[in-house]
Amino acid sequence: MKKLRGTYTVILTPFTEDGSAINESMLRWLVDFQISEGIHGIITLASNGEFLSLSDEERHQVASIVVDQAAGRVPVVVGTAAESTTDVIRYTKDAESLGADAAMVLTPYYCWIDENEIYAHYRQIAEAVSLPIMLYNHPASTVLDMKPPLIARLAEIDNISYIKESTTDTRRVYQINDICGDKITVFAGYLGYESFMVGAEGWVSVCANIMPSKSAQMFELAVDRNDKDAAWSVFKELVPIIDFLGDHLYVHGMKAAFKMMGRDMGNPRPPRLPLPADKEPELRAILNDAGLLDSELPPVKAAA
Repeated sequence: MKKLRGTYTVILTPFTEDGSAINESMLRWLVDFQISEGIHGIITLASNGEFLSLSDEERHQVASIVVDQAAGRVPVVVGTAAESTTDVIRYTKDAESLGADAAMVLTPYYCWIDENEIYAHYRQIAEAVSLPIMLYNHPASTVLDMKPPLIARLAEIDNISYIKESTTDTRRVYQINDICGDKITVFAGYLGYESFMVGAEGWVSVCANIMPSKSAQMFELAVDRNDKDAAWSVFKELVPIIDFLGDHLYVHGMKAAFKMMGRDMGNPRPPRLPLPADKEPELRAILNDAGLLDSELPPVKAAA
């Protein structure tokens, strides 16, 4: 299997107007839009995809649609996080049966467990499937922090091959690379440009939902061409939207942005609310400065 690397968009889950169902036409459009703009891969059913607000049936539906629509044109990583190891295994087996290229697995997010329990959690998941596993380290939301020595233990398991490192401590990138060598590939969870400078080979990007071409270009310039000045120029174009989304507005902001651009992805599901009205002028100004309000987007096709 080809190694995963590059900028991967962590895509939204579009809902119908009343929020009661998945908007299949818009989800298929979003996948095509990302691929047509040159993104390197797609991650679905992660935080930005509101996985915690979906039923099991909806999680299966979303994963199935995304894998089907991508049709092998780019790799698809399916988020399979759950609090229970048994549930993660069930979701990951489903992703494997659908043809996903990898599964991204967040640490448990409520129960406090120690390093041996974290190791056992991931080992049981990895041994239950042949699908490559992307660890997801995000202690800000889970309070569990997988330090480099634990990641090195996990990297000895054959199909644990990637990590989304989201501590915002870029030292973790080269620490993981130093201790793990080529056994695991580091994807930045937030600080894309900064992490590329210290050895990350991937970026899980929220802003790529609306700016896939620029997000992919930054990786290509920074990593493939080692042109740090050109990559910096692209990064500066992305900074306003990255900063806007950087607090807790990643779902709210992306859905509002698409609506302003003429593609309604529906509102976030509760407990999230739509983007606050007082934030809308700032977001509109960012999109206008980036030329996104005047961009001509591909049409949306009705789902078959």
